[in-house]
Amino acid sequence: MTLATGQSDFRRRAFTLVELILVLALLVIVTSLAAPSLANFVRGRALDSEARRVLALMHAGQSRAVSEGAAMVLWVDEKAGSYGLQAETSGQNGDAKAENLTVDSTLQIAVLSAGAATPATFNNLPAIKFLADGTVDENSPPTLKLTDSAGFSRWLGLTASRMGYEIRDTEK
Repeated sequence: MTLATGQSDFRRRAFTLVELILVLALLVIVTSLAAPSLANFVRGRALDSEARRVLALMHAGQSRAVSEGAAMVLWVDEKAGSYGLQAETSGQNGDAKAENLTVDSTLQIAVLSAGAATPATFNNLPAIKFLADGTVDENSPPTLKLTDSAGFSRWLGLTASRMGYEIRDTEK
């Protein structure tokens, strides 16, 4: 085998610069097409994750209300972007099991009241009240709304049995 033959074999197996540039161009095109879908996926994950976190706190409130035999409130501070759970009658010592959470910085939380005569409040904030039997107080707001910066929303709506809330893609 001569040197010339070895070089020609090597050149046949290697990629040319033009072929490499074409492959990279195709990768750029495919990535640019997939990037918006990936961004929507990530955004949707933050919204869904926060909705599940609020729902989990609601379940914890119901469980605590039943196990302790006392009303629990899930309050929402729309302006501060926070919410929490604590016993309705915390007393002077406060509630050792109280929880305070903050909404993800890309999201907003809102309470949608459907004309309750005296909406449930806690420390002048709208609140969902879980009674000692685990039901939701009739003056509690029927819907919480989580919205992201692009305007997509998830609603946490009261179930027909008034026994809790569920995540919905639409307001109704």
